[in-house]
Amino acid sequence: MFKKKSYCIALLIVVLIGGCQPNKSENVYQKEDKVVEKKMHSSAKVDPSIDLSSHQKVSIIIEFKTKPAKVAVLEAKAKGINLTLEEAKRQVEQSHQTFRKLLTVLDENKVSYKIEHTYKTAFNGVSMELPAHEINRLLGSSVISKIYPNKQIQLDPPINPSDQM
Repeated sequence: MFKKKSYCIALLIVVLIGGCQPNKSENVYQKEDKVVEKKMHSSAKVDPSIDLSSHQKVSIIIEFKTKPAKVAVLEAKAKGINLTLEEAKRQVEQSHQTFRKLLTVLDENKVSYKIEHTYKTAFNGVSMELPAHEINRLLGSSVISKIYPNKQIQLDPPINPSDQM
């Protein structure tokens, strides 16, 4: 009797697990937001369109885990946490200092890179250019959240109702 119950439970588990299908009705926005999580010591995620084995230079945008100061204050307030704007600004500065220390790893390995812009207000991170395969050296950082390709996107202008006639 015990074996029969165990067999039924095991069979039920197999059916449940085997029957689970991924949601195939993802919308376009969900697909564009998908990123691949690296299985290294980092929780940083890299956009799958970046070929990490390539030796060509790529322009990337690195998003830090620390939110911009005003966003961090608003999120903290929503959670009932008291965070001053000054403290939030210090956290943003600290994230940039930590990232600059990480760049010494690139310097020590004679990796050619260029910081193009730093962002602190609406977005916290940097844009930079470096060989794609060297992105792996950055993934061990606790400050990096996501890495995206830096590309220009152009929207089509809206269609006026008078243009449709």
